[in-house]
Amino acid sequence: MSDTTPQRPDGLNENTETQQQPRVQVEPTPVSPQGANPVGAHTAPGAASSPELMSRTVVKTRTKKFPVFLSALGGLAVGAVLVIALVMTGALDIDRGGSVTAVTPDSTSQTIDIDPEDTTLAETVAAKVLPSVVSITAQTGETDASGASSGSIGSGVILDKDGNILTNHHVVEGATAISVTLDDGTNYDAELVGEDSSSDLAVIRLQNADANSLTPIEIGDSDDLTVGEWVMAIGSPFGNEQSVSTGIVSALYRSTALPSTSGTSIYANMIQTDAAINPGNSGGALVNDEGKLIGINSVIESYSGSSSGVGFAIPVNYAKNIADQIIAGKTPVHPYLGVTLTTVNAWNARQNNLAVDSGAYVNSVSEDGPAAQAGIQQGDIITAVDGEQITSADGLIIAIREHEVGEKVTLTVMRGTDKQDIEVTLGSDEALQAEQQDNTEGNGSGNGMTEEEFLQYLQELLGRGGNGGGNGFGF
Repeated sequence: MSDTTPQRPDGLNENTETQQQPRVQVEPTPVSPQGANPVGAHTAPGAASSPELMSRTVVKTRTKKFPVFLSALGGLAVGAVLVIALVMTGALDIDRGGSVTAVTPDSTSQTIDIDPEDTTLAETVAAKVLPSVVSITAQTGETDASGASSGSIGSGVILDKDGNILTNHHVVEGATAISVTLDDGTNYDAELVGEDSSSDLAVIRLQNADANSLTPIEIGDSDDLTVGEWVMAIGSPFGNEQSVSTGIVSALYRSTALPSTSGTSIYANMIQTDAAINPGNSGGALVNDEGKLIGINSVIESYSGSSSGVGFAIPVNYAKNIADQIIAGKTPVHPYLGVTLTTVNAWNARQNNLAVDSGAYVNSVSEDGPAAQAGIQQGDIITAVDGEQITSADGLIIAIREHEVGEKVTLTVMRGTDKQDIEVTLGSDEALQAEQQDNTEGNGSGNGMTEEEFLQYLQELLGRGGNGGGNGFGF
């Protein structure tokens, strides 16, 4: 017998039809015309059909409603008593403003304001921000016979009425021509104002743009971000212009070194978000629930190269500082320590009889640099910055990169078997950047350096300030 064929109840033959009825079915009783059999009434077998003679069976079920009512009333009374007891003891505090205060066992209270879900939030933020985000096409090669040329597609944000647009360095790196499309479909040519490859930031400027058609983005404060905060990412993923995605701030202060097609890239203090970020989103906006810019979308972490819910944005406070320096015609500066480094590991620690098996070994110290002035010596092993453990040379680069020019940091140093703390005031790498630009071009992400060359560059870079940035997966 098939599993889908129902079995007949005992006592029914094959020709007897059964119909499953709902447990409770209440329908109005039809009214019969006068002189006719009532609907549903049956004449007894052998009896004459007559209006005067009808046989009908009525079954009445009496429900005991009173005990049920008492049970429900008792349950409500018990619940009310429990709530009153919680409020009286202070374990639950409900105010009239719609907030709930939970009291922990250690008597520390935390008030959480709960508002009804605003289903129009994403629509409102998108309407505000979309006019301030542009799509960027950078041509990087010669046009072939078919008219095609190599290049990249990315995004950018309008900073002012002068047409200055902030984007990622890797979006416009090596571009021979730059085209920008506004949200209304208007196209403009753009020129490169300046770039900071080490921070993966650049500024371009629209040419012959009508200032009245530009909507500068409102700048927020990335220092005020909290984990779990609502955010929206806007850009041109895979060339799909004016696309938005929403998510939250997944984490803050993410600093790491990531492999890329050009070697290794250094990131510091990045904002992590689960809002979908894909190739083409680079340089686009990450905004908060007020539509204020809090970050520049730059990197994703993914095995496939597409969004896996782990994206990173450069904090706007840092990005805007770099952009302002570029617009002012200055060379963006970074913290400067003045050393070259080698990573200490278990193998070279045994080979050289070092006191520790992890840290950043100081190969050399720049004369009159901040490290030299503070008393750092060749052969020292830096194991911590402001109490945070350092296990490698790039770890120290990241740690220094998280600070500002002129800021003081405390380095924990192993000198032989002696451990000591040394305070260093970080300098500026402006002069050394100019020297580096004379020696090479495009020292940041995507310059085709091998990993060994890039690591060597990073060691030299720490003497120039420990610059970070990069393009991650090259989008």
